[in-house]
Amino acid sequence: MKDKTIDYVLRATWQAVSRMYNEEASKYGATMATGFALLSIDREKGTPSTTLGPKMGMEATSLTRTLKSMEEKGLINRQKNPADGRGVLIHLTEEGKEKRELSKTTVLKFNETIKEYVSDEKLQHFMEVAEIINELIAEKQIYTEKKTK
Repeated sequence: MKDKTIDYVLRATWQAVSRMYNEEASKYGATMATGFALLSIDREKGTPSTTLGPKMGMEATSLTRTLKSMEEKGLINRQKNPADGRGVLIHLTEEGKEKRELSKTTVLKFNETIKEYVSDEKLQHFMEVAEIINELIAEKQIYTEKKTK
């Protein structure tokens, strides 16, 4: 890992995690995106479709495909938003709630396993570094020209 760039390590690690989750999800006829969506939808009140994409960090076209697939599998249904007639709320069906619990168990198992091998201190540092990277990106601090005096 010595000569690898930060972005390489992030990407390679995320691809490994993504592969692992997709492998696990495939045992239940699902995908990682489906599991993430199930976890992002409010169990009781539903979630407005317009807030789901940003919450998951997904582009609208990918989210639309994922939601369509989930609806076809009977995991979700769409209902008009009573607070805003133009909006749509995504609700979990009973089967969707069951699959949500499977997704939750899978994520918790991943977290528990990592915590067995990584100290709290190292994990805290990892979280801090990830937060800094996200802030730098959000504030467009990486590729903007710095003004000199």
